[in-house]
Amino acid sequence: MTAAGDGPWLDDAAGRLVRPFTVSNGRTRPTVALDLVSQVMATGATPLGYLGPEHVQALERCRVPVAVAEVAAHLKLPVAVTKVLLADLVDCGALTTKPPAFHHNPTDRALLEAVLDGLRRQL
Repeated sequence: MTAAGDGPWLDDAAGRLVRPFTVSNGRTRPTVALDLVSQVMATGATPLGYLGPEHVQALERCRVPVAVAEVAAHLKLPVAVTKVLLADLVDCGALTTKPPAFHHNPTDRALLEAVLDGLRRQL
């Protein structure tokens, strides 16, 4: 039995029916350097080739600039898997990426709290 809106990959009792790294075909390293606060955004280009359902969901989420961590939270996937999916989309021209806009300490408490607040608002 699937949870409402979660599709066939989630089950109320069992949870996720597909192991997260199956989504990335077992790959654990993205081809593009991404960190938790890297911004990704859809380019509007139509990707060629097959996109899995998670690729499509990630691309939909990236219509506006969004942090990698936020995409991972929305997809309910580990960040490592999400980075691989996003890198696939960058490689096929469907996404563009840029490093975070800050140049100071990336572990700044105020910044981390702002990211956490943003994630909580999305969930």
